[in-house]
Amino acid sequence: MPEAPDQAGRPDLAAHIRPGDTVLWGQACAEPLTLTERLMEQRAAIGGLRCFVGVPASGTVRPEHADHVSFLSYCGSGGNRALHRAGVLDVLPGHYSTLPYLIESGALPVDVVLLQLSPADGAGRHSLGLAEEYLSAAIDRARVVIAEVNDQVPWTYGTRTLTAAELDLVVHTSRPPAELAAKRAGAAERRVAGHVAALIEDGATLQLGLGALPEAIAARLAGHRHLGVHSGLIGDAVADLMEAGVITNARKTLDRGRTVTGALMGTARLFGYAGGNPAIELRDTRYTHDPEVLAAQDRFVAINSAIEVDLTGQINAEVARGAYVGAVGGAVDFLRGAARSRGGLPIVALTSTVQAAGGGTASRIVAKLSGPVSTPRCDAGLIVTEHGVADLRGLPLGERVAAMLAISHPDHRPALEKECPL
Repeated sequence: MPEAPDQAGRPDLAAHIRPGDTVLWGQACAEPLTLTERLMEQRAAIGGLRCFVGVPASGTVRPEHADHVSFLSYCGSGGNRALHRAGVLDVLPGHYSTLPYLIESGALPVDVVLLQLSPADGAGRHSLGLAEEYLSAAIDRARVVIAEVNDQVPWTYGTRTLTAAELDLVVHTSRPPAELAAKRAGAAERRVAGHVAALIEDGATLQLGLGALPEAIAARLAGHRHLGVHSGLIGDAVADLMEAGVITNARKTLDRGRTVTGALMGTARLFGYAGGNPAIELRDTRYTHDPEVLAAQDRFVAINSAIEVDLTGQINAEVARGAYVGAVGGAVDFLRGAARSRGGLPIVALTSTVQAAGGGTASRIVAKLSGPVSTPRCDAGLIVTEHGVADLRGLPLGERVAAMLAISHPDHRPALEKECPL
């Protein structure tokens, strides 16, 4: 269907979205900005609706929009923190791998999906551009599919394309996609990265999370050879390593020769490199997070982070200082996959301290978690800080405590020993 703008040249979403609908869109760099901005403008005209939002890379959604919109997310990242602080964001806790199945079954209802697509190729097929993830499940389930075809979105390879016949409304735009630039790593993060890089063998296949620490780890891999990538997301650093010949995917057990990911979360540098590049393939969450696929990938190294880890290996990746800032996410999916992989490494990396609210530092290795258990201690593998590596695999509780104390900050060890519940 062609674009159907209003008198000001903007699409009339109220003609397609009903009161009470749940609307879902691509997260982070895949957000269709023209459509989401218009949705917030028309929220009163539409009436009460619910929006499922992922990781934000823009400021489109704000607390004041809760006058006619309720918000739901799997995470408290970025701008979602402001929504949660204002009490207008509810959180769906659960493994990231379950999202497409919840959508598919209707347990997480999706009535309308908003997409950002690349221009069509010669056969009239639009690629999903910057993310596939759980969007395929939403497309198949939604009553209405609305697309923003953005001529600045790259054509990317994947398993799903769409034609005009599969879209209920098409809006043509030309604007830069939202970007997620990694923050600069500090000295402690660079030391953590050095320890992690030393664990990784040539020919390993990597999963990397989002943020300064994963980017710092990637930067320390420049001397490695024939690495592969199978990850829920990739950032600019993966493009750098592919271009440098470090990531070749030549020794992967599955998908040899291809970097497999659910989403591109970076800047124009990444988008440009991925455009028209068959060496990068976007896949559905049902593949990127599939436990059998992950376990079948030899030397699969899962690298995730955390807010805090207790002395027995319990991991909190959701709540910091009482605020919901993270997610259960895909950490458990990937850690379990790496644990079952031949030669795999399930790694959780973090700095040993964080700046405290009242000055000084607070330990991120703790005697008791201040938030929920996002990853149970039975799934903990290798915990890495700037002070070393605690390999908890096969260790009983008493030995775990000693290993965790050894990688805590020396200034906090005496207090941790006193507070230890064992």
